[in-house]
Amino acid sequence: MRNLILTLVAFISFSFVAGAQTKAQLTANINTPDVACAACETRITSMLKRYDGVLAVKVYYRRGITQVKYLTDRVNIETIKTAIANAGYDADNITKNEEAYKRLPKTCKKFEDGGAHPKPRPKPVTDTIPAD
Repeated sequence: MRNLILTLVAFISFSFVAGAQTKAQLTANINTPDVACAACETRITSMLKRYDGVLAVKVYYRRGITQVKYLTDRVNIETIKTAIANAGYDADNITKNEEAYKRLPKTCKKFEDGGAHPKPRPKPVTDTIPAD
């Protein structure tokens, strides 16, 4: 009985110690102006989910923003942006991989390249509107 109680106390102690360790996580908004349909959203989401440390991906293709929640001790923002660029899309200051862009389906390409997107979306406004 005494061994059972000691084992239970040790288990509870280790549980509290393991639960007290918090991992640093961030949420980043990445400008992805070339992303304009649900197929693009699926492609980016599946690409980023492969990376260890990416917790959640939400692509707002109508606004041209990709929101990524990730663990900073496993992956960094530059790796995430590079992954988006390697999928064939611009990501903030990193331009798309041209070979990957050529492999995209016609519906995901720009209109001037023979695709379905009629015009580029303007960059999202990140500044707040000043008060009068």
